[in-house]
Amino acid sequence: MNSYGLGGRVAVVTGGASGIGRACAHVLARSGADVSIWDRDRAAIDLVLKELEAYDFRSHGAVVDVGDAAAVDAAMDEVREALGHVDIAVCNAGIGGAAATSGDYTDEEWHEVIRVNLDGVFYTQRAAIRAMKASGRGGSIINMASILGAVGFPTASAYTAAKHGVVGLTQVAAWEHAADHIRVNAVGPGFIRTPLVETHLDAAALESLAAQHALQRIGEPEEVAELVAWLASDGASFATGTYYPIDGGFLAR
Repeated sequence: MNSYGLGGRVAVVTGGASGIGRACAHVLARSGADVSIWDRDRAAIDLVLKELEAYDFRSHGAVVDVGDAAAVDAAMDEVREALGHVDIAVCNAGIGGAAATSGDYTDEEWHEVIRVNLDGVFYTQRAAIRAMKASGRGGSIINMASILGAVGFPTASAYTAAKHGVVGLTQVAAWEHAADHIRVNAVGPGFIRTPLVETHLDAAALESLAAQHALQRIGEPEEVAELVAWLASDGASFATGTYYPIDGGFLAR
């Protein structure tokens, strides 16, 4: 297993209690970082914090709705108080939303997906930038987009719009805060074996999606987490403002 030399750094992972977020927490902690897990499920947070004890680094958990700007700011302040500073932010929390055509999407469904998947990334990115500037240490922000940050997908208008927006937020912030020694990148997973995907798709649908990837399978959360940890590390010191698909060849068709 790779280690990315993150000793002495503090990472925040939103949506960190399951799926890709949980895998990111493990790889970051394994690489020496102290990790703060943000999620809406207290019991799930506590389970991941228990798992992270194996790495013998500090960990912290907070119940946060990332679509609530005040809650995000308060949680970031809490992390700074508990762990000292913030060096890495993985803005990963997201929801799938309803599966409906654009003409049938309701206002309520649209606004909830945008609130969590786009507003939530913006609020977390903003709070992380402020924390990193205040410490003077700089840092790395990794925003979780999707392959749907590059293409469209039928019945996923809100999710697709939000993920395109995440890529744009990333590019703008990278230019704005390079002088603050803050790198900002976006990761675009293909279809990954997470609770979010498995909740929305049955076995036949998963098999059909697997065939659309050059590698003929869907990905695993740990594969995405390895890319995230690299982007957080000094090995990615020249990487900023870029969108990195990790999609088993889905976009290469």
